[in-house]
Order: sequence, then structure tokens, then C-alpha cells
Amino acid sequence: MVQQRSRLSIMSTSSKKKLMPKSALLVKKYERQIRFMFIAFLVALTLMFIVHDPKANNKLGSVYGRLPNALKDTRSLKKPHTDIVQGVEYPINDGKRVNAAFVTLARNEDLWALVESIRDVEDRFNRKYGYDWVFFNNVPFSEEFKTVVSSLVSGKAKFTEIPQEYWSIPDFIDKEKSAKAREEFHAAKIPYGLSLSYRHMCRFESGFFWRHPELDNYKWYWRVEPETKLYCDINYDVFRFMEENDKKYGFILSLTEYKETIPTLWETTKQFMAKYPDLIKKDNLLQFISDDNGFSYNGCHFWSNFEIASLDFWRSDAYRTYFDFLDKSGGFFYERWGDAPVHSIAASLFLDKEELHFFDGFGYYHPDFASCPIESSIRLQNQCICDPRKDKTWEYDYFCNRKYMRVKKLSLPSEVKNERGK
Repeated sequence: MVQQRSRLSIMSTSSKKKLMPKSALLVKKYERQIRFMFIAFLVALTLMFIVHDPKANNKLGSVYGRLPNALKDTRSLKKPHTDIVQGVEYPINDGKRVNAAFVTLARNEDLWALVESIRDVEDRFNRKYGYDWVFFNNVPFSEEFKTVVSSLVSGKAKFTEIPQEYWSIPDFIDKEKSAKAREEFHAAKIPYGLSLSYRHMCRFESGFFWRHPELDNYKWYWRVEPETKLYCDINYDVFRFMEENDKKYGFILSLTEYKETIPTLWETTKQFMAKYPDLIKKDNLLQFISDDNGFSYNGCHFWSNFEIASLDFWRSDAYRTYFDFLDKSGGFFYERWGDAPVHSIAASLFLDKEELHFFDGFGYYHPDFASCPIESSIRLQNQCICDPRKDKTWEYDYFCNRKYMRVKKLSLPSEVKNERGK
């Protein structure tokens, strides 16, 4: 009987083995190895997700692994003539970043004009680096604005409402005098002559955006406005470039201001220089903004809708003192002082001339002017899509880039025509 049960048991086990598929037997045999391989696969998949997720990658502080090999060593890049004569070097793309952010002042109704600008900057530059964006508005941003914009940026998107004291007429301004001045500017057909909000904007960009606590942790910024376009790839980190080359202010285009908007700006500035002579740098760029050694202002200014600059410069005692002096004079409200001439005069007086940098090779547009690299080799390398025939970089009338190069004793690109001998 025992033998019969044993035989039945053996037969039962044998029949089970026969009934079990061969693949199942293999799984059972290598179960531990399969489990290990599956866990390893999940770990690898997770790592791949982190590397390819821009926001997660931003937290890691490195995007080096996502850069094509050709872009990691920037020494192989061709430099435009302007960078060669300015004696600058490009930083290596090794994944190290500095404390920097894009800064944008926008209204909710600017959303669809802004998204194209953001997409240009992200596709041409920031997808490789993942820097943050800080957005300012004098009213709360709409949920649509925040949702759409957040989906486009590769760094963190920060939405900030401007404090009332940064966007209002201060107590020391005569409101009736200010209103009358706006009417007179409007009657004279001066652009934005009647607009109070435009004056708030110019004052905010001149003296307050850099004070906001949202920017306290940043040292560098790149200003981006709605309706701007970036036409070329930027293959190096411009913020590290500024830091490693000891630059404090960078621009693309410079042009002349409407003199009717700033009738007393230079006289006020001269009063400031007389009161605070120690704040003026000896090796300054005064000859860029004045054709007569400071007696008058020629109107040349850096087009501030594109500027890459040091926040610490605006935070400096020299600039704070200068802005407060201008602000108390009332020119932002009694006239129509713009942030571009204010920034430009300050950079020209309070910085050494070598601390300013003229960016070329980017390809840039803001209504109504464009900059397009004049050298075909640079346009091809940087995959530019701009028409060089529309470039205003080296124009004589109304523009000041030639003067900037001349004052700094820098040669012009060979492609630039010198038909007027300047």
C-alpha cells in the first residue's frame, strides 16, 4: 500500500512537470536573475526620465549630458569679429551654472505675443541650460498665463505681482503738474506722451525690478520682452560668459533717444556728477554718450529691451544714489524719461569701459529693428534665420554701434561698408 502511494506521488509530480510549459520551468529556474534584471531596468528607466526631464534636470544643476558633443567644447566655435576684437573667451559647456534668471515684465494680455519670445529663447538657448524665468505684472497673473508659460520654460517659472509702491506716483510728485505734462507731451505727438502706465514701467525698470525680493538670490539677468525674436542658436552660457569675462552690462543694439522725452535728463545728470564726482569711473565710456566731453548728451543709449547684466551693478551704491537723485527730480513723471537712457548713462559713467560688452552673432528683433550677424560663417554656424539685408547693427543714422566701436578703438568687421569714412 505504501509502495502504491509512493508510486502515485511520483506519478503525480511527474505528470505536473509534463503539464508545466517549458517557458514556465525556465522562469522558475532563473527567477532570482529575472527579478534582478527587472529591478535594474526600472532603475535605468527612472534615471533616463530624470536626465530627459528639463525641470528635474534643472534641480540637478547640470544639463551637460544633453549637449551634443560638438557644443561641449566651445573652443571649436567660430567667433564673430566683434568678439575677437573685444578679447573675450566662451565658457566651456560643462554643466556648471551661475545664479541667473530671465526677467520679463508683462501684462496678462501680452500672453500670446510673449509665448513666441519665450519659445525662441528656450529653443535657441535655454533648453541647454535650464535657467529660471521671473515674470512681473502690476496685477495678478491669470491662471491661463501661468499655465501656458509654465509649460514652455525649462527652468522654474516665478510669477510676481509688483508692489504698489513700485507702480504708483510717489508723494513728492505734484500730480497736477504731472497730468498737465502728459497732456503737453500728447499734444506734441510724442510716443506714449499721455500714458501714465508707460511712465510707471520706465520707473520700475530703472529703479525697482532689481530691488524685488524675488531676485535676491540671482546675480545675473537677461531681459526678455513680448514680441522679441531670437534668430540664431546661442551655443555657450551667456551668464557664465559675463562672469568669466568680468563684464557687467551686455547689449545688442544701440540707438538715439527722442530728445523731446528727456529735455532735462542730462542737466540733472551733470548736477549729480558735480555732487558725487567720486562715483564716476576714471576709465568710463563718457565719449559714447557725449560728443563734447560731457557738455551735452548725444542721445546714444543701449536698447534695453535686450540686456544681459549684473544685478549687483544696479544694487551698487553708485547706481542707487544716481537713481534716487533722478527720481526726486521728478523727470519720470514731469517728462517721459525712459529706462534705456537711464541704464545707458549709468553704465557709461559707473563702469569701466571694458566691463561693457557688445553681443553679436545672436540675431535679434524687437519692433521695429533687427540685428542679424553680418558674417555669413557666423550665420551658418549658429543656424540663423534672419535676413542680413534687414540688419541695423551698423547703420549710420539713428544708431550708435559704430560709435561704440570707435570710442573703444575696436575695428569694424570687414563686411561693414565704410562709405562715409567713419
